[in-house]
Amino acid sequence: MKNKKYLAFDIGGTTIKYGIVDSALSISDSGKVDTRHNENNYILKLLQELTEQFQGKYDLSGIGVSTAGIVKDGSILFAGPTIPDYKGTKIQSTLEEQSGLPVFVVNDVDAALLGERVDGVARHSESVYCVALGTGIGGAFLENGHMLDGSHAYANSIGYILYDNDSKTYFEQRASTLALESSLKKYSVSVIDAFDKAKNNEEPYLQIIEDWADEVAQGLSEIVLLFDPEILVIGGAVSQQGDYLLDLLNRHMDQKIPDGLFKTKLKIAKLADKAQIYGAVSKFLL
Repeated sequence: MKNKKYLAFDIGGTTIKYGIVDSALSISDSGKVDTRHNENNYILKLLQELTEQFQGKYDLSGIGVSTAGIVKDGSILFAGPTIPDYKGTKIQSTLEEQSGLPVFVVNDVDAALLGERVDGVARHSESVYCVALGTGIGGAFLENGHMLDGSHAYANSIGYILYDNDSKTYFEQRASTLALESSLKKYSVSVIDAFDKAKNNEEPYLQIIEDWADEVAQGLSEIVLLFDPEILVIGGAVSQQGDYLLDLLNRHMDQKIPDGLFKTKLKIAKLADKAQIYGAVSKFLL
């Protein structure tokens, strides 16, 4: 069988990563460029330039794009302030018309989950929820092999659940890695160092980490009770804390979910920065 090649893009708030992914899951000819804050529709123009370059070098079979923002019908339905003037960008139709190839465009958290399905911790599972803990908190849900995005493509916007009227904050404003960073700022300690100190039972870091984990566990418990996925994948840089993080979250979730209803297995994402690249072209690989 022919080893097909696909061009994959991963568009974030500040950089665009790209590379060639083949049927054997090898990544080659990869690189990274700045988004330049999408000035004058720079992102789409750059995708077109790179597509032209790579089509000149390879016999491509398809193009995949993982991107920040909410995606519907291959276009950006909604984008936050991180990428200015991005809403309405027609990625799929523009690249298909230019290249003559099939183009798959997917939200970056969905892509992370799909990447884990291609060659990660979700490889053999049909029911997976993925939570990305970062500057915000994103969610994605795969059930019976299908991504479930809701009628208006707004499903899994879990960063905005659990609104608290007293503090006027959403879940992600209390439980993101950014929120944890903020609570550590007065001690001039990084998140990684705080975890190291907490592992040695050093205060006040142990209590800060416990309090943060309790906030995270609140949102994860809602997901388990609403969707009952087989696996709940934890992604984002903080997932590098591995088993320590899993034990922490499991313990706090146990307190919030009635006995017998917590059957979901928590797992740490495996692919790190490869996840979105694989996820971008997952439609051609799965």
